Amino acid sequence: MPDDTKSPMFFIKSFVSGGISGMTSKTAIAPLERLKILLQAHNKHYKQFGVFSGLLAVYKREGFLGFYKGNGAMMVRIFPYDSIKFMSYEQYKKLTAHYLGPKSHAGKLMNGALAGVTAVSCTYPLDMIRARLAFQVTGEHIYTGIIDAIKTIVRKEGGIKALYRGYTPTILGMIPYGALSFYTFENMKYICLTYAPNILGKRSAATDEIVLRVPASLLCGALGGAIAQTISFPLDVSRRRMQLAMVLPDSKDFSNVFRTLRTVYRQNGIVKGLYRGLSINYLRVVPQVAVSFATYELMKQIFHLKTGIQKN
Repeated sequence: MPDDTKSPMFFIKSFVSGGISGMTSKTAIAPLERLKILLQAHNKHYKQFGVFSGLLAVYKREGFLGFYKGNGAMMVRIFPYDSIKFMSYEQYKKLTAHYLGPKSHAGKLMNGALAGVTAVSCTYPLDMIRARLAFQVTGEHIYTGIIDAIKTIVRKEGGIKALYRGYTPTILGMIPYGALSFYTFENMKYICLTYAPNILGKRSAATDEIVLRVPASLLCGALGGAIAQTISFPLDVSRRRMQLAMVLPDSKDFSNVFRTLRTVYRQNGIVKGLYRGLSINYLRVVPQVAVSFATYELMKQIFHLKTGIQKN
């Protein structure tokens, strides 16, 4: 089958596939995403709760819609974020295959890392806004919506650069996260389609390939998400603290990534500080990444994009 990765339709289809996968996965885990932000930043109303007790507390205090506070900003961010991430991943994969070879492990790690950094750099201010909106509790609102949050932060916190507070730990965290999540998924996918194609794969008449079945895609994505999140989680905590610094006491202690990590460690230690919220993150990230990769693989199959391995 001819290489279609240079055609305009390939860019469009991979862009749309990535956006749909992101919106689907984030909506599925929105309640856990909000609770993670509340716990990471020690919100005074919820800091004493665990995962399940915290979800119950959010429902009692703010109702069902409380689970989706900040999700509108997330949808505005996640479509371009995942669109850019998956589309750029396909392009980086083609580039590294040309220079390093298609089986290069270094190239595979670079593809995910570069795709993640590219997507974050393009959409970071929207992540900042989503975190601020999700941190608000009913009755104590600072911002009335996305536009108001942007205007307020720019006006009161130092201009446009305030929208990039926490950018450094985000990039530092994204490098191992993006690299490991894509690397693990691609290698698990290869193993599944190579050693168990009749069980975990199926034939695609459109692209003449063996492609992953949806349950297999979910499994590969879940494993990739779990490994990547474990490695990068302390930097995710640092990012959230820096993003929320101006609405937290002692904001000077969260002015840069290293000071933030040191402050969190000194105040709360490793388990209750640097890895606070990790259990909820497993419940959140594992299904999120699983749904994201599975949806992307499914969308590629629907759009007849190459996604599997050629039949013998």
